[in-house]
Amino acid sequence: MGSKLTNYDPFGDLARFEPFRSLDDFFKDFRLRPSLRDMELEPRIKMDVSETDKAYTVKAEIPGVKKEDIKVNVEGNQVSISAESKNESEQKEGETVVRSERYYGQQFRSFTLPVDINDAEVQANYRDGVLELTLPKKAGKTARKITVN
Repeated sequence: MGSKLTNYDPFGDLARFEPFRSLDDFFKDFRLRPSLRDMELEPRIKMDVSETDKAYTVKAEIPGVKKEDIKVNVEGNQVSISAESKNESEQKEGETVVRSERYYGQQFRSFTLPVDINDAEVQANYRDGVLELTLPKKAGKTARKITVN
């Protein structure tokens, strides 16, 4: 029995679209091209979801975040994960930041499972940048196959 967990990002393909890359010569004098190419999106929480008869297991990559800054909300069959990366603004005298690629800010991921979760028995562990959730299925709601006459 497999679940149909889907996640749709309407802007994912658009953000990776580089319309001016093949037209470099044509747009050589315009400042628009470099700003579009260098634009980066905030990182997404990447997840693996597996299922047994009794529970779902979610492994979510959230590197560089303290466990105190991770929030998990379970309501029925809706699961939300949010995490905040904070910028450590420690800078030594005479030091200049040449390049900064680390992301600071809020990350959010929400998804819906086919079965309600027993929120009283949810377990969450965070180690080595990976959040592992054990989401026990709520008893009592079972799918029933209908015979068509």
